Amino acid sequence: MASMINIGRELPLFPMNAGIGPRSYVQNSSYQRGILDVAKPIIEEEIQKNFNIKDSVKNGVSIADFGCSTGHNSFPAMNFITQAINHIHKSAEFQVFFNDVATNDFNTLFTSLPPNRIYHATGVPGDFHGRLFPESSLNFAYSSYALQWLTQVPEAVANSGSPAWNKGEILCTKTRKEVGDAYSDQYCKDMEAFLESRAVEMVGGGLMALLIPAVPQFWNSQTDYTIACDINLLGSCLMDLAKKGRLSEAKIDSFNIPFYLTTPQQLKGILERSHSFSIERIEILDNPGKYSVPSMNARAWIYRAPFEKLLTYHFGGEVIDELFDLFEKKLAASPVFCDPANDKSIVILAMLKRIANVHA
Repeated sequence: MASMINIGRELPLFPMNAGIGPRSYVQNSSYQRGILDVAKPIIEEEIQKNFNIKDSVKNGVSIADFGCSTGHNSFPAMNFITQAINHIHKSAEFQVFFNDVATNDFNTLFTSLPPNRIYHATGVPGDFHGRLFPESSLNFAYSSYALQWLTQVPEAVANSGSPAWNKGEILCTKTRKEVGDAYSDQYCKDMEAFLESRAVEMVGGGLMALLIPAVPQFWNSQTDYTIACDINLLGSCLMDLAKKGRLSEAKIDSFNIPFYLTTPQQLKGILERSHSFSIERIEILDNPGKYSVPSMNARAWIYRAPFEKLLTYHFGGEVIDELFDLFEKKLAASPVFCDPANDKSIVILAMLKRIANVHA
C-alpha cells in the first residue's frame, strides 16, 4: 500500500518500489509475506463457518484486496480465499479487484498474475479510505499490511508552535505523549473512514479479513524492539547526516512518516464502535516473517522498499544510499536489533461480518 502525505497541501502519492529488481517491494517483502502461513488456516476456517450468503453469489463472488501493491503477497492470499469459497460454492465465478493508489505499479501486478488462477482480475486505483465500489457489490474484503498507513501526517505534529511538534523525529515514540495522541487520533479517523466505506460496498453477511501490523500494549524497550523502533532508528540516521552537513535539521523537523502501529486494545475499540460489522474473531499473531530476513542488509532494504520514494521526494535522491548504508550499520551494531526474536511487533487478524439490514 502506498503512503499518502498531506500536511496542509496536496503532495504526490508514494507507492512501494516498483518492478521486480533488487530494490523492489517484490524482492523485499518477505517480512510481510510471512504472516500468510499463520493467517491462512484461520481465514479458511472463518470462511467455512461464516460465508453463507448463497443468494448474493448467483452472479459471481466479488472479492477486493485493499492495498495490493504489485501483487507478490496478494496472489497467495487471493488463491486460498477463492479456493476456500469455491469449496462451499462450487459453481461460483470469481472476480478479484486489486486496489491500491493510482501511482501503484499495476503493470507488474498484471504481468505477474498466476496463470492457473480461478478468478478474473481487475485493477481499481484509488484511496481505500473512501468509496471505491458500488453499494452492496462486494462479498469479501481483504487487506494485509496496509492499514498502518495514514491519509496524512497529523497537522499538529508538523506545526512548530504545537505541543505535538515532532522535532528531530520522524514517527511517534513512547516518550512524546502529545505526538502519540495526534497520531492515534488520525489513525482512528482513518480506520473509521475505511470501515464506513466498506460498510456501504459490502453485501449483508459479507466477510472481511484484516491483517493489521501492531504493537503490544506493553513491551520492554531496553531488550526488545518493534517496527516503530526500526523506523525511529532510521530517523536517527537522518540526524547523523544532518550533523555531517549532508542535509539540514530543519528539513528533518519538517518530515514525518504517515504510519501508525495500533495496539490490540485500541483496534478492538474502533471495531466495536462500528455498527455495521460484527467481530467474528480477533487473533493476535506473531509474524514468522521476521525470521526470513537473512542479514542486516536485507533488513535495511525491507524499509527502503516502502519508504524510498517518500524519502527521495523530501530529502533528494543523493543521500538515499548513504542513509540506508548507515541504517544497516546501526542495525548490525545493536545486539537487540540483530536478534529477530527480540522483535515484539505483532499482527492483528480481525474477521468481520457485514451486519445485514444495517445502514452504514
